[in-house]
Amino acid sequence: MTDAAKVTLYHSPRTRSQGVRILLEELGAPYELHVLNFKLEEQHKPDYLAINPLGKVPAIEHAGAVVTEQVAIYIYLADAFPAAGLAPAIGDPLRGPYLRWLALYGSAFEPALIDRARKVEPGTRGMSPYGEYDAVIALVRAQLAKGPYLFGERLTAADILWGTALRWTTSFGLVPPTEEISAYIERIAARPSVKKVGRLDHELAAAQEVAAQS
Repeated sequence: MTDAAKVTLYHSPRTRSQGVRILLEELGAPYELHVLNFKLEEQHKPDYLAINPLGKVPAIEHAGAVVTEQVAIYIYLADAFPAAGLAPAIGDPLRGPYLRWLALYGSAFEPALIDRARKVEPGTRGMSPYGEYDAVIALVRAQLAKGPYLFGERLTAADILWGTALRWTTSFGLVPPTEEISAYIERIAARPSVKKVGRLDHELAAAQEVAAQS
């Protein structure tokens, strides 16, 4: 897969697309932003619905491909820019666990948190995508205890996904800030890419507030 083309990231601050922007910084990938102001509901306008009919961010365009869905974007980008070393290659024993933890985020972790936030029971085990909330959190804690990253000493794109997600989920009280989770969040938050994007997105969010009020 070529890494020559610039990535277009459809982005709005304080959304899940912030993590993808951080990943692009970590990858050293050339990219440009197509900024959407959610306060003006620009994500529901026809031009963007042609990119993602569900009106969600993140979405990317790269080398003629449009990719939506957060986990798919992480997999795509880390493979598209292999020089950064954030994706174990096919044939690497870590490839399977890496994909597992990326998929687990969307298939089990977020559904468990959403049900917990809405005070909805998961239902029977055969109908639930995650089983039990406590079991999901215990699995995350056990993996992070192996630290400093999900796969020991090796940082991968999965760490950017989980590190940024755990930061906001603990801040909203959806995940308990245990010792290993808190230490992991701090470790990811200390990265220059996270600080840079946090600062830029803070400025962007402030500008969007002004635009929405004018």
